[in-house]
Amino acid sequence: MELMRIEPETITHLQEWLGKTESFQDLVTAAPMRALSATLDRDDPAPTRSTFLPELWHWLYFLPHARESEIGPDGHPKRGGFLPPVPLPRRMWAGSRVQWLAPLSVGDEIERVSKIESVTHKAGRSGDLIFVLVKHEVSNQNGLAIIEEHDIVYRDAPGPDDKPVPPTPAPSEAKWTKTIAPDDVLLFRYSALTFNGHRIHYDRKYVTEVEGYPGLIVHGPLIATLLVDLVRQSIPGCKLKSFEFRAIRPTFDINNFKVSAKPDLEKDPSGKTIAIWAQDHEDWLTMQATAILA
Repeated sequence: MELMRIEPETITHLQEWLGKTESFQDLVTAAPMRALSATLDRDDPAPTRSTFLPELWHWLYFLPHARESEIGPDGHPKRGGFLPPVPLPRRMWAGSRVQWLAPLSVGDEIERVSKIESVTHKAGRSGDLIFVLVKHEVSNQNGLAIIEEHDIVYRDAPGPDDKPVPPTPAPSEAKWTKTIAPDDVLLFRYSALTFNGHRIHYDRKYVTEVEGYPGLIVHGPLIATLLVDLVRQSIPGCKLKSFEFRAIRPTFDINNFKVSAKPDLEKDPSGKTIAIWAQDHEDWLTMQATAILA
């Protein structure tokens, strides 16, 4: 039987956020690039003015800077403001679709305009789900450079009788694979780089005792960045036209995981469509993604 824990009036109120926009300005600087390169264990040349900003590294900019008094108990900024005040405890970056129209480089003055595209509700046996779709458009001095659709899902904490979703086996026959050791330092550094105070990524007592997970949760954007970085390492000099990913199940720091990729020749004989995925230590699929090369 489906459970309805959010009143229809609340859904109607949340949908008042439809069409809400906000904009931020920033400057593409070298220091965050050097720091992420070190975090990913890359031996990149030091970035200088006009150095190309690798795909997905725009997530290093336009960071939220909520004051300490505005932080909620989970380490996120308190609900409300640009994002609707969804009354569900768990928030997750569920996926994104990104298109690159033009490159960004060190020294660029950039602007991101964000818009709430949709707020939808689903109710199931495990409780309520609220999906918020945010569209970001990133421009530099030459015009529009990146279009990104960002899926955010809010959900209730699991009940004692909830059954986990059956896992999906990861694809086989990868052409490229890399094993990642998600230790505390990696998660801390990525949280610091993205000014992400969400406690599930660094506070073991909170994540295990309050949220009920077995370990620290590896950031979805970090895994997506590792997927793209695998493609960059495997096909030197490549540039991406588009990338999309969907988070399937959480990845925890208590075990190593793998990122893998292969050209999807069935879908695209040219070899420009790359199937990419992450899998846990039991070879269950945790993230599924597709990149299309320029």
